[in-house]
Amino acid sequence: MQATINVKNLDKVLKSFRTISKDMKPELRQVIQGGAQLIRGEAVKSIQNGPKSGKVYQRYNPTRTHKASAPGEAPASDTGNLVRNIRVTQKSQDIVTVESRASYSKFLEYGTSKMQARPFLFPAFKMSQGKIMMATFNRVKAFIQKVAKWVIIVLICKKQYLIN
Repeated sequence: MQATINVKNLDKVLKSFRTISKDMKPELRQVIQGGAQLIRGEAVKSIQNGPKSGKVYQRYNPTRTHKASAPGEAPASDTGNLVRNIRVTQKSQDIVTVESRASYSKFLEYGTSKMQARPFLFPAFKMSQGKIMMATFNRVKAFIQKVAKWVIIVLICKKQYLIN
């Protein structure tokens, strides 16, 4: 027994799959933008709510007690300036940055000769990385499934295939 499958217009089917990369760009740009917002959110959360086990200081103007972060912990929020200065910026269609514009950000992130690092951006990136990769995978998968269904429907509806 023998089964032969002849597919007509295979070049049209393959062409539709080649256009996926072009058609996916808006989908992936949304993932990139959402990923950057996720990183920003994780950084803010670590500064405002993360565990702090450093020294306790008395601050003035306004009077308050401030518990600092220990080395290796995200910085402890005091005035809110650091959080206010964490921004997501669209540099181009395909590049989005998460940056802190506070003048002392790099000292907190990397430390100095007199202070150990209190990183907040790189840990936020690491925490978000898996979610961003999964969101990318899910968008690509859904898009390919949609295109594949469309191609199959076209093949069936137009009777573009023959089975002998």
